[in-house]
Amino acid sequence: MIPVRVIPCLLLQNRGLVKTVRFKNPTYIGDPINAVKIFNDKQVDELIFVDIAATQNGTGPPFELLRQISSECFMPLAYGGGVTTMEHFHSLYTLGVEKVCVNSHALKNPGFLTIAAREFGSQSVVAAIDVKKKRFGGYEARTRSGRDGTGLDPVYLARRYEAEGAGEIFLNDIDRDGTMSGYNLELIASVTDAIDIPVVACGGAAKVGDLAAAIQEGGA
Repeated sequence: MIPVRVIPCLLLQNRGLVKTVRFKNPTYIGDPINAVKIFNDKQVDELIFVDIAATQNGTGPPFELLRQISSECFMPLAYGGGVTTMEHFHSLYTLGVEKVCVNSHALKNPGFLTIAAREFGSQSVVAAIDVKKKRFGGYEARTRSGRDGTGLDPVYLARRYEAEGAGEIFLNDIDRDGTMSGYNLELIASVTDAIDIPVVACGGAAKVGDLAAAIQEGGA
């Protein structure tokens, strides 16, 4: 059995740490290096940083900032945002990032994850899926920080990414993001039941009981 991991997800924008609610209205909350030091003291299992502006701006990952973050980080570090080339993967791993998350580029370029997994190993390649509930029921995967609809069901996409070689799915519920209203257990379970690789659930946590529910009822 894969051990349970508690993974704080920290959002970057313009080198600062921000908080969003339902992927909107990013509010500056502090310096990312200070946040890393705090989580070092709390001995969390992993950290993931997501640059919410990198894909939008076409800038690629903020390598210098990530170098500083990695030098202070005492736990495994994952990064997502603006990753579009194998060179990005290589540079991130060289900086000390252990897992790389890909969302928009993986969707637009079938086989991109396969190449990455063959070159760097599935264990270090994570496919991110941002999900929003549709008006008349069901769920839709979205890209570009939730701005663009795909018309694709997240279960279908998770199966596709697993087949392409991703080692994990990072499942982010847009409607629960920043709300502290609890995880969407229905969504989590629908994905975990469909695939064999680990699913990291994100969006809605407010208390320890929410984590337990996501694990025990959702299978995250």
